[in-house]
Amino acid sequence: MQDGPSISRVAALIGDPARANMLVALMDGRALTVSELAQCAGVALPTASGHLARLSDAGLVVPARQGRHRYFRLDDGDVAAAIELLMGIAERTGAKPVRPGPRDAAMREARVCYDHLAGDRAVRLAERFVADGLVTAGDMPQITASGRLRLDTIGVALTAHGRRPECRTCLDWSERRNHLAGMLGAAILQHVLAQGWATRGPGRVIAFDAAGAAAFDRAFGL
Repeated sequence: MQDGPSISRVAALIGDPARANMLVALMDGRALTVSELAQCAGVALPTASGHLARLSDAGLVVPARQGRHRYFRLDDGDVAAAIELLMGIAERTGAKPVRPGPRDAAMREARVCYDHLAGDRAVRLAERFVADGLVTAGDMPQITASGRLRLDTIGVALTAHGRRPECRTCLDWSERRNHLAGMLGAAILQHVLAQGWATRGPGRVIAFDAAGAAAFDRAFGL
């Protein structure tokens, strides 16, 4: 008999291919309709509704109704972090076929992970923050005094949101190293988009043009 919560129910829910595709589709932080999620999963609407009911009952997704449409989003950043970690394991073990191409390259460069930046740019930024002493090392990094000063100089504003930590790490599935999440990670992504350094591309892609990439690198010392 095991102690603590059983992971088998959650694992079984995530492990179904249709539900897994739905959860991955929600990784960009946006809410999607049942119809949109059915298309992502490749299933009929009634089947999608059944899957979403199970995910909602388990606390993995949250429903919201607006007008005629019912939307679903991931419950919180912890769910997104778990999905990102599982994607990394799938990639490492060969469970996910690799299809090289422009979309893969763009996803690896920069993408949304729920509400923060992921990919090569995000990993390099996290490592630079630690090297420059702007955040402490570890899974729950602390923003240092010099880090707060740098963020103020750049114009990155932290916004408190419920119980979420000010800063934490999230294992990047493509780079297999940590990027920054929590309030800091969300604030950095919001700043990048507000400055026009990048735009949201198809799916989870965050697309930088040459000028935006250079501005990002200058601002964060990359």
